[in-house]
Amino acid sequence: MLRTFTEPAIDLTGKTILVTGGTGSFGKHFIREVLENHRPRKVIVFSRDEYRQSVMMAELPMERYPAMRYFIGDVRDADRLEMAMREVDIVVHAAAIKHVTIAEYNPLECIRTNVNGAENVVKAALRCGVDKVIALSTDKAANPVNLYGASKLASDKIFVAANALAGNLRTRFSVVRYGNVVGSRGSVVPFFEKLIAEGARELPITDPRMTRFWITLQQGVAFVMSSLAMMKGGEIFVPKIPSMKMVDLAKAMAPNLPQTVIGIRPGEKLHEVMITEDDSRTTISLPDRYVIEPSFDEHRMGRRIPAAQLVPDRFSYSSDTNDEWADTKLLKTMLSAPR
Repeated sequence: MLRTFTEPAIDLTGKTILVTGGTGSFGKHFIREVLENHRPRKVIVFSRDEYRQSVMMAELPMERYPAMRYFIGDVRDADRLEMAMREVDIVVHAAAIKHVTIAEYNPLECIRTNVNGAENVVKAALRCGVDKVIALSTDKAANPVNLYGASKLASDKIFVAANALAGNLRTRFSVVRYGNVVGSRGSVVPFFEKLIAEGARELPITDPRMTRFWITLQQGVAFVMSSLAMMKGGEIFVPKIPSMKMVDLAKAMAPNLPQTVIGIRPGEKLHEVMITEDDSRTTISLPDRYVIEPSFDEHRMGRRIPAAQLVPDRFSYSSDTNDEWADTKLLKTMLSAPR
């Protein structure tokens, strides 16, 4: 059964929300959720891809959705970002270079977007008096072995530390970290679906031992919403989600196709980690999520949540030692969810 992540609820009535990378898979689903279930004052799409913006404008025209605004811009451009953030209440930072192999071969571009871009988001939010900023991260940011993960770890650190930079200003920053999104662009699921549709005789597996965390796009959006409602500043929110072996994923999607091992690609891990042993010292467990609390005591939420418990000593949250595993039935439920 899929978790819903619907509590606590957030009221976005009259709020102005800006989504960086708003034309991506997450951004489009998040914005639809806001438009369909809330009454925002404005929803601003901030992205550098004019073609995807034109497609999105046809799907969500301002004539039908008067709250919608479309802003061409790049998180690398601090001035443009600050201009877009004027009178904004909430920023959801989803823009990133995310493809592991592309980041390995284009390291400077990855740093400029994922690290310098995070710095620009922080500075613009502080200058514009934004209330809340929540940044999307990845399981690859914990104990990173590739540049994408390392750049997102640096980004996470920037957003957590930004709460100290804010001082007496009202702006607060938090991070959401989760695993592979079923069906998102770049995910193995649509890749397998394409191969199956084209009549492939086998499915490629990088390593038979490999495991991954899995979450649906709907769950990701709901988790960000509830984390926005819960955040006090400096937390890294981690959902409790299932793991699955890649060989089991391939078998569930194509039970009659054989698998061939092709080897791990540059920058890949056998297993992903979302909470390391070192982070566990400040991690609390709630019924549907873990929260890595900031090291500065004044913002720790665990003291204010009766259900919060510190995780055990030397705890880590890894895809190969996870307590929750997806079987074929759960995977099919996840695959049938909107993408």
